[in-house]
Amino acid sequence: MLATFMEVLDTSIASVTLPHIAGSLSASTSEATWVLTSYLVANAVILPSSSWFSQRFGRRNFLLACIVIFTAASFLCGAATSLGWILIARTIQGAGGGALQPISQAILLESFPPEKRGSAMAVFALGVVVAPVLGPTLGGWLTDHYSWRWAFYINVPVGILAVLMISRFIEDPPYIRSAKPGRFDAIGLGLLAVWLGALQIILDKGQEDDWFGAPWIRWAALILVVSFVAFLIRQLAIRHPIVNLSVFKDRNFAFGCLLVGLLGGVVYGLVTILPLFYQTLMNYTASAAGMAVSPRGLGAVLIMPVAALLSSRVDNRWLIACGFVIIGITGIWMSRLTLEISQWSLTWPVILSGAGTGLVFVTLSTLAVGTLPKDQIGNASGLYNLFRNVGGSVGISVVNTIVARHSQSHRMELAHNLNGGSFFHSAFSHIHSVVSLNAVSRLAQLRSYALIQNLLDQQATVYSYVDDLRYMAALCFLCAPIVFFIRRVKPKPGGAPAH
Repeated sequence: MLATFMEVLDTSIASVTLPHIAGSLSASTSEATWVLTSYLVANAVILPSSSWFSQRFGRRNFLLACIVIFTAASFLCGAATSLGWILIARTIQGAGGGALQPISQAILLESFPPEKRGSAMAVFALGVVVAPVLGPTLGGWLTDHYSWRWAFYINVPVGILAVLMISRFIEDPPYIRSAKPGRFDAIGLGLLAVWLGALQIILDKGQEDDWFGAPWIRWAALILVVSFVAFLIRQLAIRHPIVNLSVFKDRNFAFGCLLVGLLGGVVYGLVTILPLFYQTLMNYTASAAGMAVSPRGLGAVLIMPVAALLSSRVDNRWLIACGFVIIGITGIWMSRLTLEISQWSLTWPVILSGAGTGLVFVTLSTLAVGTLPKDQIGNASGLYNLFRNVGGSVGISVVNTIVARHSQSHRMELAHNLNGGSFFHSAFSHIHSVVSLNAVSRLAQLRSYALIQNLLDQQATVYSYVDDLRYMAALCFLCAPIVFFIRRVKPKPGGAPAH
């Protein structure tokens, strides 16, 4: 649990430090978001292959190696002196952290008898859901009181403790020690890395280079399609693939992956844009922005025991649908934000969104693998988490693109309505009269125009954040009916565990 919490925490701890990282490393805010997405894509490449590595090198040894790589890369992130350095370090960190969650899940499931696995996974899910919510709060506090670098250095003592505890208490079960995973599918892993990398590059740079208006984006898209098709053919053709795609024949697992990908996009989108809104438009400190979004963790903590209790008594599909509806309603609620809100104006919708996320996470993961045989759980766990991370990476890129594009269109609309109107002349006269007390007439006029333009830009950006929140709400409402394409699963003693 310790290793998993550390890994999931790192998916969001950097979100509130992005403006500080950008300023310290001479990068733009949009370039600094690569610190988040480079971690997620490297994480996604390793996730589906974690089952093979566990069987080949032993689950305990592989877990220890991943923690050592993750911890060392965390130190390199904190010591970075350029954007390129931190991106390489974050990529290594994501690769080291990719296997931590599925391996931890497998160990936890085998440590409890079947009748106690539901409660155990509710506690495990508590860490997985709370960690990305606690990340902005902890990252903001460390940034304001020390430096953004401590958001990464803090992993070092935790990683050392995890290595000591796992070395002392974790042992491989007999079937892992006797496993014969077959020949390593290096080509399959390479193709997986190529198409995921191409996808992430397109998502990160597409907005800056006008998407498919840029020739290199079109070439990257071609590489993405070709490598993805080749990856599918490779995995279906060989005897021992790095990723066993046959699990997608199971309807529950296929729809579960689709829904967790959409959920990941919404959750990581919210975790990204809310701290940026508070810092860039409201001029909050990093710790104040982190505190403003931290109540999501409270909502997740409160809903987890309720979800664990209801999951064995109520059709889980209704719990998942209710969770998506709750997230959608809170998205509409939060979309009422303005430049006049306080730090705690969004407390209730933020708490409820955390509760909705926790409700979906626990019950959806239960249904997704509930109809799979036990020997496919490890492979399915990697793929399930892959979809969540890819969805999160896509979500971060999409919400940032909407902010950039819609800010321009909203500004044009506002300027059209403002130009020549009586409100503009009244506002200009008032501002000019105040500014002219400390400047000559010509300079006062220029400063007055600049102040009005700044207010116009701010309001246009606020509207773009509102659009983001409404789109995410609409996506959640769309997910609710999709849930009922999943077959109902009744928990059976000794049956396939839910995770």
